[in-house]
Amino acid sequence: MGVARNRLAGLIRRGLVTVDGRLVTKPAHLLAGGEWIAIDWPEPAALPLAEALPLCVVYQDDDLVVVDKAAGMVVHPGAGHAGQTLVNALLARLDSLPGDDPSRPGIVHRLDKDTSGLLVVARTELARQALIRQLADHSMSRRYLAVASRTPKPADGTVAAPIGRHPTQRKKMAVTPAGRPAVTQYRTIGQLTGGGAILLLRLETGRTHQIRVHMQALGCPLLGDRVYGGPPASRQMLHAYALGLRHPVTDRPMLFLAELPWDLRQVLGDQCEMAEREARQDAERWAEEMQAQVVGGN
Repeated sequence: MGVARNRLAGLIRRGLVTVDGRLVTKPAHLLAGGEWIAIDWPEPAALPLAEALPLCVVYQDDDLVVVDKAAGMVVHPGAGHAGQTLVNALLARLDSLPGDDPSRPGIVHRLDKDTSGLLVVARTELARQALIRQLADHSMSRRYLAVASRTPKPADGTVAAPIGRHPTQRKKMAVTPAGRPAVTQYRTIGQLTGGGAILLLRLETGRTHQIRVHMQALGCPLLGDRVYGGPPASRQMLHAYALGLRHPVTDRPMLFLAELPWDLRQVLGDQCEMAEREARQDAERWAEEMQAQVVGGN
């Protein structure tokens, strides 16, 4: 039976694996050889139902689909979100998706519920495995536009700080020495009239809540990010405007673009045209480096 490594790692972290009768909770636990490994397999989840929900598709072929996820939409079913997710919407459009976890078929990466922007979903198992490898070797990446509560110091730079689960608030992440390495590059491109900074960001790693945690660590949490201390707004002002990858079958470099959503445009106000121009120019430079076909963003 073939099981994805991230699936096994999740079972270990959930306390469902024992080695010679002793509970193991760290996926990095080393084996000497000859041990008995027991896995308490959870009951298989039911396949999510297809739901005809609004969905912005930027690109689609036989191997993958790229969507511009709206803020407020959860990526896949889970605790508290049995339906109305991106997966439910995709199943209504595509009939079936691959994967060894029925609750998240086709999903190879995610965006937080209140983060908008680009996400790629696999349509075949071959494509899914190829995209997972690209995530692992960082040949797939996204660029983000965000509005922070204030300008970071320095205005342009790199945050290299490990991220792990918050020691006392289990639903939050935090910069912690026990965390996994995390690196975020950022550049300030403008300021809002009423205060706040407009940033372009690039991740070298893909930790949970990475941008939000790193911006909080700099003392400039994102506008609307209530979890990490940001000033009030309709939602956290974070948008994945560009996604670069190699096509999982043809190996052709592709760069996908998404327009800024209306709520972010409203917050940007008279700085919106500048922010769009800077994001577009950044994406065009990236496409030139990749020698990539550009899709979307018109």
